[in-house]
Amino acid sequence: MAQLYSQDALADIEEDEARWTETTLHKTLSRYPERRASDEFYTTSSHPIDRLYTPLDIADLDYARDLGMPGEYPYTRGVHATLHRGKLWTMRMFAGFGSAEETNARFHYLLDHGQTGLSVAFDLPTLYGYDTDAPEAEGEFGICGVAVSSLADMELLLDGLPLEKITTSMTINSPAPIIWAMYIAAAEKRGVPRAKLGGTLQNDILKEYIAQKEFIFPPEPSMRFVTDTIEFGTNEMPLWNTISISGYHIREAGSTAAQELAFTLADGLEYVRWALARGLDIDDFAPRLSFFFNAHNDFFEEIAKYRAARRIWAREMRETFGAKNPRSWLMRFHTQTAGASLTAQQPLNNVARVALQAMAAVLGGTQSLHTNSLDEALALPSEKAVTVALRTQQIIAHESGVTNTVDPLGGSFFVEKLTNEMEEEAYAYFHKIENEGGMLPALRHGFFQREIADAAARYQWEIDADKRIIVGVNDYVMDEALDIPILRMDVEGYQRQLSRLNRVKAERDGDAVQRTLAALRDAASRDDQNLMYPLLDAVNAYATLQEMMDVLREVWGEYHEPLIV
Repeated sequence: MAQLYSQDALADIEEDEARWTETTLHKTLSRYPERRASDEFYTTSSHPIDRLYTPLDIADLDYARDLGMPGEYPYTRGVHATLHRGKLWTMRMFAGFGSAEETNARFHYLLDHGQTGLSVAFDLPTLYGYDTDAPEAEGEFGICGVAVSSLADMELLLDGLPLEKITTSMTINSPAPIIWAMYIAAAEKRGVPRAKLGGTLQNDILKEYIAQKEFIFPPEPSMRFVTDTIEFGTNEMPLWNTISISGYHIREAGSTAAQELAFTLADGLEYVRWALARGLDIDDFAPRLSFFFNAHNDFFEEIAKYRAARRIWAREMRETFGAKNPRSWLMRFHTQTAGASLTAQQPLNNVARVALQAMAAVLGGTQSLHTNSLDEALALPSEKAVTVALRTQQIIAHESGVTNTVDPLGGSFFVEKLTNEMEEEAYAYFHKIENEGGMLPALRHGFFQREIADAAARYQWEIDADKRIIVGVNDYVMDEALDIPILRMDVEGYQRQLSRLNRVKAERDGDAVQRTLAALRDAASRDDQNLMYPLLDAVNAYATLQEMMDVLREVWGEYHEPLIV
């Protein structure tokens, strides 16, 4: 162990800090008192912040053990030796609305304006496994994303896009394997083999039970479904991340940064356990696990969160699970700026918020980034707004200078202290989850829901009590009319979608559909078959999303969350 500071040096610093406090600080405070009481300076997560940080706060820091070099274990300073000096992060703007035609046009627009990867948002019926013509889908077509009911929609969604050159991220969970099968089938029909496809499937069902609530099936068959995709991707699609373990929605539900970190990593560790129980070798699948974090308002807290995340994951993969391949130790993650931080009041202020959040993600070492648009508190983003959001990333990349060196805040007394504290809080939560009996029992006990609800209530109380200022909301308020353009969807899109769905059902081979659905039912009823193969058969027969999901609902049932008190 090699500490950075000798005991003699620390003693001298402690003595000097005491002198400073009694002299320089005392004189300054007598003339210029601080804006609020010392105990009222805290992070977005309500973590107290000291006035000054010195080597005393990181006295036990061991450089090799806790930091290391960029691109080397424990990856606190980044997963790549040159980070953004060598390759910029993927600029992956989340997009999807209305019909497949409209979203396809937006994708082409974004690629033409410098975006380097696709990220697909799906509408609510698709997320819940319903076709557009289902009674449950009425009034929800295309509102929060694009509608995809069959392979025909996916083919249109991807029309003309260079799938062999770009990576695609798809934000969907319960029906994720089916949507993935549609993507694979559409690509293969165009002559792009599945082994050449690169991208990420969110596919994180545990966070649905914790935060977003778009679960359908009970936890155990849902985890089997996810494990099937991990196994399939390991064997068939070496360039694809079969799961994006997501803290984003946990944070959007109101968690603290430490809760986001801890619950996300706990989810990731649980997926590892299920894959190992399936018989997979950790070094075969761990390199293709990826993560998805939020970038919230507190600049330094967010940077510390990302640094702690890498360090914890590397240690758990190597020391707990025995991974030998250094690529298995790497945490690669996508970041999205905080939707919950956007305000409908004075929406132009959101440009500044997003810029700071994006800067934190970049300084924290993200591999991929989505910047929210200024109008997203009001509607899906317009072309103008999404262009400003994309330009924000490009200005950070090419004009700010923050990409010129690796981990420029490494060694900051404040950032290193926050990183250590974030790690300590995460492990404290791991122990609490163990005491609940593990991930699935903790879900059923309502542990995560209570923790997040308490954090969200505290944050809102701080705003309501004016202990936390939200510009334009509880201070610096203006009475002004809204003057930004709002996205309007094509009013004919819904009818085109229904017509296409009816045409698919009329023109497909009905016998083939029934055979493939029966094979899917049989496979879902057994524990020894990977469902991706019968899903691909059903997709290629043009079975619809809901037809496949209904088979699984029939076999597995639907989950109803217990009342949490």
